[in-house]
Amino acid sequence: MAQAQDGKKYMSFWMMVALVSGNMVGSGIFLLPSGLAGFGSISILAWIFTSIGAILLALVFCNMSRLVPNVDGGPYIYVRKGLGNFMGFQSGFGYWVSLWIGNCAIAIAMVGYLRFFFPVLENHIIGACAAIAIIWALTFFNLLGPRKVGWLQLISMVAKVIPLLLIILAGWWYIHPEYFMDFNRTSGSSFSAFSTAASLTLWAYIGLESAAVAATKVKNPSKTVPLATIIGTLIAAFIYIGTSIVIMGMVPAGELELSTAPFALAAVQIVGPIGGIVIAVTAVIACLGTLNGWIMLTSVVSKSIADTDLFTKIFAKENKHGAAHYSLILSGVLMTVLILFTMSPNLVEQFNLIILMAVLAALIPYFYTAVSNVLLIKANDTGAPVWQTAIVISVLAGAYSLWTIIGSGPDVVYYGMILLFLSTPIYAIAEWNNKAKQGTLK
Repeated sequence: MAQAQDGKKYMSFWMMVALVSGNMVGSGIFLLPSGLAGFGSISILAWIFTSIGAILLALVFCNMSRLVPNVDGGPYIYVRKGLGNFMGFQSGFGYWVSLWIGNCAIAIAMVGYLRFFFPVLENHIIGACAAIAIIWALTFFNLLGPRKVGWLQLISMVAKVIPLLLIILAGWWYIHPEYFMDFNRTSGSSFSAFSTAASLTLWAYIGLESAAVAATKVKNPSKTVPLATIIGTLIAAFIYIGTSIVIMGMVPAGELELSTAPFALAAVQIVGPIGGIVIAVTAVIACLGTLNGWIMLTSVVSKSIADTDLFTKIFAKENKHGAAHYSLILSGVLMTVLILFTMSPNLVEQFNLIILMAVLAALIPYFYTAVSNVLLIKANDTGAPVWQTAIVISVLAGAYSLWTIIGSGPDVVYYGMILLFLSTPIYAIAEWNNKAKQGTLK
């Protein structure tokens, strides 16, 4: 009986796939076609290039889950294992901060979509309160454990993928090939347009590491985590590339660029006025599922750091459902404070400010993980049949991550570096306290 009850704490394989793909296919996809329309059809090539880069990164995380099995934490543990405690903490701290900051952006985006049904949310104070209420509702839901989180991920993933697949399949009949002729709509070179568009599209793939972060929440993680990572990433890639091609072919670039609801434009063409309502509901479901998964990962990462004595031990405690309850509450408080401090009458400005703070903090751990993977392969895995191929994949994934960091713009790098430097004194204080407890401080 005890074994059966313990089994209720685990996510199934398809729940883990839904966690990976659902954490990527979230709020951003519904606005990206408009953001990319200004670049022209060259953005389709950017999607393909970024998808290849994301798959390389996914393969790195698959290999790391094999080399460092049965542990939560993803980038934190992987970097710590290959590059040492300090860089591991630097990576884990940045990744953890990017998670709860990014969650605020998702909650704000969800409020934006809910305005379609509840215009009162256009008041920025009421909107901020609604975002905070959504965060706490899902925080309390996460207290029920990973199995419940997994069910919501699975249901929300199916609910949001079906309308998107219908747009991909039905939209081909409404495509105007001449809309693709405007290859580069920017005033700069094609290379410049391609690079900028590719940097934007990577944000959509942040979350490919989700299965590795929550590895112990599923049975047989050494097999389940790599497979769920690859399948989840491929699902997201298919949806991103398919919807971008269809929408860009259905709506003139000038009209698409000015739209705040590009999917609604496509849906209205296919099924009429009800299409706008369907897409608004789908967007809300997408945000709900994504936020649900990211809140769980936020608590898992802080628990993983606490397990190694670099956060206070209270955050490592779990309730009877297998949820890190103190970590969940801490994240909820931090997200509440951030939303209140960034509250703005302009929801888009608030969304962009928060995203700017989170972007680089997520990208640096990807780069560190690729480097760490090379070192771990060389140290422990040269007996594997294709270890040289694994190193080549890691080098390419690391180069891709570095290229994206450089191309993300000076503002993003500026805020990311501040966050990175902030981790240093926090690590020093934690190590000071640990050595004092062990009696090794002189």
